[in-house]
Parts: sequence; structure tokens; C-alpha cells
Amino acid sequence: MTPNHEEQEFVTVLVRDPRIHKEDSWHSYIDYEIFIHTNSMCFTRKTSCVRRRFREFVWLRQKLQSNAVLIQLPELPSKTPFFNINNSQHVDHRRQGLQDFLQQILQNPVLLSDSRLHLFVQTQLSPEEIEACVSGHTKYSVADAIQEFASLKRRFPIEHEEKKKEENYADSDSESSSSGLGHSSDDNISHGCKASTVPEEP
Repeated sequence: MTPNHEEQEFVTVLVRDPRIHKEDSWHSYIDYEIFIHTNSMCFTRKTSCVRRRFREFVWLRQKLQSNAVLIQLPELPSKTPFFNINNSQHVDHRRQGLQDFLQQILQNPVLLSDSRLHLFVQTQLSPEEIEACVSGHTKYSVADAIQEFASLKRRFPIEHEEKKKEENYADSDSESSSSGLGHSSDDNISHGCKASTVPEEP
């Protein structure tokens, strides 16, 4: 036994399960599931799962860059007029780019100190609500928001216990498509996350 056997901190992030949503008769968009599993003390929750669309990633990068001007942030996948949401290769290329972006920023201690980042990956608050929260204009704190979202929206086993209220939300979430892209016409049901096989650290 040696004292060097301390558990090394890790942050695992997956961007997956793209789903198409119709805004109206002419416009559609894709959002992606962000799954976080970590043992880092920087995070309020050790496991979380939310859904975000591309323009929210753009907002996050702009905010992180404005608060850390000396850091060169990684680029997001380029936004091109030729992007086709029905082209699986286009969608997967963007999904991988978003995952690479998060993997890099979640390894930076300076960026991890920004509460916007934590609210982005561990709650479903909109950018406007995130700004209000970090500015102290809400009745809830950053930690409160993350804990509340975890208790209401969680769809995967945490801490090896059954959540009594979880069944109340099971029917409100759409299921992922087994192949191709999932589809949803209601943004209110876009935040369900598929079950994860990664257990949370005790």
C-alpha cells in the first residue's frame, strides 16, 4: 500500500443522441444530449444529463471567452449554410465537434470556475436564465439550480437508490430513435436523457 494510490480526478463528457425538433412549418433544429460523469470536486453533481442546441454552444463560448480573455478557447464546429439536419454525416460531424469542444474546456481550471459552464452542462436553464442566476437576480443559487434539476429531471440510476418521484416524469420524455435521428415536435419533451450505464461514484 502506498500513499500515491489517491484516486485521480476525471471528467467524462459525451455529446450524443441528436434529435430533430420542428419550430414551425418551415424551421427545424437539432439538439444534443450532454452526459457528464466525474469525480471532480468542481462539480455539484457527479453525473448529469441535459440537452442543448448549437446556438446555445455558441452563446456559451462567447461568454467563456469574454470572462477569460487571456485563454484561447477551442473552436466550435463551423456553421455552414450547407449543413443539412437530415444528413447523418453532417450531424455526426457537428456532434463530434461539440464533444471535442466540451472535452477541452472541461479540463481547464480557469474555465471551470465560471458558473455559466456548470449551469450549461448540469441544468436545462436557458442562456437568459443562466445569466440571471449568475448575476444574483434569481431566488435560487447556482448550486440550488443544479440540485433542483437533478432531482426533477434525472432519468438514470444515481447513488444506487430508487428515486421515488422519478416515475412521475417517465412518461413525459420522448424516447431516442434506435437508428438515425430522433424526432420531436414539442420542445417541452426534448430534455429526456437516455439511460446511462456509467455508475456514479459513491
